[in-house]
Amino acid sequence: MTEFFDAVQNIPLIRYALLAGIVSSLTFGVVGSFVVTRRIGYIAAAIAHSILGGIGASIYFSRVYDLPWLTPMIGAVIAALLSAFVIGWVSLRAGEREDTIIGAIWAFGMASGLLFIHYAPGKAVSLESFIFGNILLTSRSDVIATVTLGAIILLLVGLFYHKLVAVCFDEEFSRLRGVSSDAYYLLLLAITAISMVLMVRVAGIILSLALLVLPAATASRFSRKLWIIILVSIGLTFIYNTGGLALSFELDVPTGPFIVLVASLVYGLSFILKRMMKA
Repeated sequence: MTEFFDAVQNIPLIRYALLAGIVSSLTFGVVGSFVVTRRIGYIAAAIAHSILGGIGASIYFSRVYDLPWLTPMIGAVIAALLSAFVIGWVSLRAGEREDTIIGAIWAFGMASGLLFIHYAPGKAVSLESFIFGNILLTSRSDVIATVTLGAIILLLVGLFYHKLVAVCFDEEFSRLRGVSSDAYYLLLLAITAISMVLMVRVAGIILSLALLVLPAATASRFSRKLWIIILVSIGLTFIYNTGGLALSFELDVPTGPFIVLVASLVYGLSFILKRMMKA
């Protein structure tokens, strides 16, 4: 581990990656707990895949119309929020089956993103870091964006915590109490969307859902209280991000897939342990 600690001190990219992992652990742990409790993992997956459409569009339009401010991060946020709103609105208002709109958003986001990137002028774009993630490419601006978006998410959760909890556990009772459950459901989807954007840098589009869901799913094995699930999920995500970064650096393996593999193994062990405790 001495090589990793030396790298943290001497290599800015490693230091930025570590900071992004630490900061994002809090966000992922909180939002992942709501996603698991409300059982909207597939919606989060559709949002994650739609992000590629926003990334591709931002690259295409920034190059064609010379818009340097239109970064892939901005495109990803716009695409994620639009996808969350469309999925929520259609499922709540239009009477369309939720799984149908999820599949449509999922496919449209991936297909449009690939086409935008294909026709974008200039240097060819490598999709690997977007699809599979590479936290080692984190820059200072990425850390700032992670802190900013994470702060927004945590502020929203803090302001509307009890209403979000009510929507997650008993939506019908929330309506009877006068809570606009549809509005807070859309808010939860928006929060999830922003979190998925943050995850793209760590684990990529393909693996981001696992990193969002697995820590909370592991924590929910041993408690039904949301605040306990949140705390355990934050702790697990912190361990996965920081420990996974350090070990992957030492072992010279891709960081995102390695972190998700460890999280999957821990989740599998929690399933076995839970069964043994019941026996």
